[in-house]
Amino acid sequence: MEPDRLASFHDRFVELFEAHFTRIHRYLNRLSGDPALAADVAQDAFVRLYRRGSLPDAPEAWLISVAMNLVRNAKSTRSRRLRLLSPARAENVLSDPPPAPDEAVEAEDSRRRVRLALDRMPERERRMLLLRAEGYSYRDIAGALRLNEASVGVFLARARQAFRQIYEEIFDAP
Repeated sequence: MEPDRLASFHDRFVELFEAHFTRIHRYLNRLSGDPALAADVAQDAFVRLYRRGSLPDAPEAWLISVAMNLVRNAKSTRSRRLRLLSPARAENVLSDPPPAPDEAVEAEDSRRRVRLALDRMPERERRMLLLRAEGYSYRDIAGALRLNEASVGVFLARARQAFRQIYEEIFDAP
């Protein structure tokens, strides 16, 4: 590769990494429920992009697609990873400072409820909601999930409705 082209790729890669690593990590953490796995997969997706040597047309969608495939592949080894990491160490991987105890209990209960509802949803709908929650555009979501961009809004609306219904069935039932 030519020196100017290599420098240009490197500079664009660094910009992409700085702009999107944290967001991809948060998405993967929400998807997998495992902060250490999310950090590993996010890093691996960027390493694969760098080794590729050129940016795809839609780099954010490419990164998410690669990361989702890596998470799917890692599910078979997930339990082994969790056994190797202590819970305290896993929580500290790329996380914010701990909240006050009462806030932590309330936040954990909320996360648990949302996770239970999300786990009952079909995979595609769960991924759509999590990607949108991280601020990904309809174009990025369409590219990552191999959908028609014009259909993403309809699919998201249906996924939100399904989430609300599942959540209410679980937690508002007598």
